[in-house]
Amino acid sequence: MKLIDSHCHLNYAGLAERQDVVLANARQRGIGGFLNISTRQKEWGDIIGTAERNSDVWATVGVHPHEADAHPDLGAAALIEAAQHPKVIAIGECGLDYYYDKSDRAAQRERFQAHIEAARETGLPLVIHTRDAEDDTAEILTREVEKGGVTGVLHCFTGSAELARKGLDLGFYVSISGIVTFKNAKDLQETAKRIPQDRLLVETDSPFLAPVPHRGQTCEPAFVADTAAFLSELRGEPVEQLAEATTANFFKLFGKAEA
Repeated sequence: MKLIDSHCHLNYAGLAERQDVVLANARQRGIGGFLNISTRQKEWGDIIGTAERNSDVWATVGVHPHEADAHPDLGAAALIEAAQHPKVIAIGECGLDYYYDKSDRAAQRERFQAHIEAARETGLPLVIHTRDAEDDTAEILTREVEKGGVTGVLHCFTGSAELARKGLDLGFYVSISGIVTFKNAKDLQETAKRIPQDRLLVETDSPFLAPVPHRGQTCEPAFVADTAAFLSELRGEPVEQLAEATTANFFKLFGKAEA
């Protein structure tokens, strides 16, 4: 059985100090690939460096919506240039977060637009973070998909069933994290049952959001196996089938990884 952790932060505190051990632990549990996600421009070099050192690790370049105010000059050009690296397979994480409002909402929308333009120019998919911003996210993505050349994944999905349907209708994938294993995640569990198998991804978002039975621990990419096991039972699918499907979906969406 082979799984891919489609969203992790290997260079964050809690994982960075023991990165080699973290990766070895995951490989022992059948995790065959890792997408190492950037959230700030100053991280890009370290994120890519981890991917350069490990054949089964890939990288993204992007700026999290929380960081929009700190990157007032970030345009598509910087993203496009950084995305030329052979191990960079996606643009993001990017998007909108109105829950914490750590950055001005207009600035968030401007940075999101820059990421979309970079994705269209490079042909790479978007890794999208959206929280309490469903209407604006859906409106922006609908407009940009209609223009063509935009695809991606709604990562660590916790939104409404309506947003999931909208994303799927627009051709996006939906990625499920360990949150789905939480007792209070009944709505998300219902949504996760209905995601078509050919549009489903799994992730940890480590070092955050450790799934049951690891709640309270630093989350590691190895734990994506626990999320997959929970999802397979929830959806009534053999875990081997779910692993095969989500791995195939990863390489279909992130086509540069196979190349």
